[in-house]
Amino acid sequence: MSQRDIRRYELLQRVMDGRIALCQVTEALGVSYRQAKRLKAKVAGAGLRGLLHGNRGRVPANQRPAGLRAQVLRLSRERYYDFNDSHFQQMLQEREGIALSRETVRRWRRQAGLAPKQRRRTPQHRQRRPRSNAQGLMMLWDGSPHHWFGEEQPACCLMAAIDDATGTVLAAFFCPAETSWAYLKLLSQVLEAWGVPMSVYQDRHGTLKRNDDRWSLAEELAGRQRPTQVGAALEALGIQPIFALSPQAKGRIERLFRTLQDRLICSLRLAGITEMAPANTFLPDFLTAHNARFADPPAQPHPMWRTAPARRERERILSLCYPAKVGNDNAVRLDGMILDIPPGPGKRSYAKQPVHVRQLLDGRWRIYHRERVIAEAPATEIAELIRTRRRRPGLPAASDDIWAFATSPPSQPEMDLLAELSTGRPPASVRRAGPGGVIGGIRIA
Repeated sequence: MSQRDIRRYELLQRVMDGRIALCQVTEALGVSYRQAKRLKAKVAGAGLRGLLHGNRGRVPANQRPAGLRAQVLRLSRERYYDFNDSHFQQMLQEREGIALSRETVRRWRRQAGLAPKQRRRTPQHRQRRPRSNAQGLMMLWDGSPHHWFGEEQPACCLMAAIDDATGTVLAAFFCPAETSWAYLKLLSQVLEAWGVPMSVYQDRHGTLKRNDDRWSLAEELAGRQRPTQVGAALEALGIQPIFALSPQAKGRIERLFRTLQDRLICSLRLAGITEMAPANTFLPDFLTAHNARFADPPAQPHPMWRTAPARRERERILSLCYPAKVGNDNAVRLDGMILDIPPGPGKRSYAKQPVHVRQLLDGRWRIYHRERVIAEAPATEIAELIRTRRRRPGLPAASDDIWAFATSPPSQPEMDLLAELSTGRPPASVRRAGPGGVIGGIRIA
C-alpha cells in the first residue's frame, strides 16, 4: 500500500465517525464530491481494501514470458550486435519469429546497459527544400567511401542515385573508388532502368566539376572550359547539373548513405559477404526491400523521365573521351598505347585529322571522327587519364593539353618527356630504352 492510500483511508474514517463532513475532505482527497461518496461506500463495505484497485498484485495479461527477454538480449549481444533498435526489431519479427514493439526492444536494451548505435546531436536550423513534384524531375547522386565489409576489410566506394520526389534508390553498386567511370556507370544503370532525368543535384567533386583555373588555348578561344568526362555526358543527354554548396544541401542522398551504413553493413555481415562482386549481386534484393519500406509516393503520379538514347548512342555518350590527332602513319597514340586506324571509304587517309578516342564502360576502345566510328580496339583495364600541361618559358600561359594516367600524375621530368614525345622527335633516352621500355613511369610504344 502507498502513503496516499493510507491517508485517504484515515480521512474517510473520520467522515464515517462523524468528526468531519464529506464535502470538507474532497479537496484533500483530490477527487470530486461524487467520487468521494463512492470511496466512502467502498471503505464502509470493505475497509482499507476497498481503496485498492482490483488488478493490484495480479500478473498483467500482456506481460512477456520470463525467458523471452533473456533470449532477445542474447540475440542482441551475439548475432545482431551492430543493428540499431528499429532494424533489430524488424529482424526479430522477420527472422526469429518474435513480435515485439520497437519501444519494448529499445527499453530492454537500455535497461540491460546496451547503448544506442548512434548518439543524436542537437540539430542545427536549416531551411527545408521541398521535394520535387514528380519522378524524373531531379536525381541526386554521390559516392560513399567506407569500410562496407567491416573494419578488417579494405574500404571501397558505394555509388548510389536516388529520385528526389520519392527517395527511391534508382541504382547503386560497389566499386573501388569514386571516379568518372563510376559516375558514368551509375548513369548508365539509371538510363537503362528508368530513363533520362531532367536535372541532377550533385556536389563539387573533381569528377563532376572543373575546379581549376587553368585554361588551354582552345578553351580561351571557345570562351569556356571543357567540362569533365561526366559533365560532357550530362550535356550530351540534356541533363541540367545543379551543384550543392554544402553536404546539407544534398541531405537526402547523405541520409541515404547514413541509413545504408547502418543497415547494409550488418546485412552484408549477416550474409557472410566480404567482397564487391557478391555484394553487387546482393544489392538488388536489398534495395527492393529498402524502397518498399522507405520510398514515398510522388505528389504527381505522372513521371517526367525522358526516353534514353539507343544502346550504341548511349555507349558513345557514356564513355571516357580523349581528343587526339591522327599521326602520319594513321595511328593514334595515347599514353604509350597505339591504336591503328584502317583506311576509310575509298582508301581514305585520316592523317592529321582530329578525332575522339573513347574507352567504353566495359573497357573497349572506339575512335570517332565526326561522330562516326572509324576504328575499334579490344578492351583494356579502365585507367582514367587526366589533362595536364607544361608551361614553357617565352610561351603564353595557355597551351595544349597532355593526357596522362590519373592514378599516377606525372612529375616535371615526365611532363618534359611527354612534351618531347608529342613533337614526334624521340629523345635519346627513348631510343636507348627501345619499344616497350619504361622511362620515368611512362610506357614507350
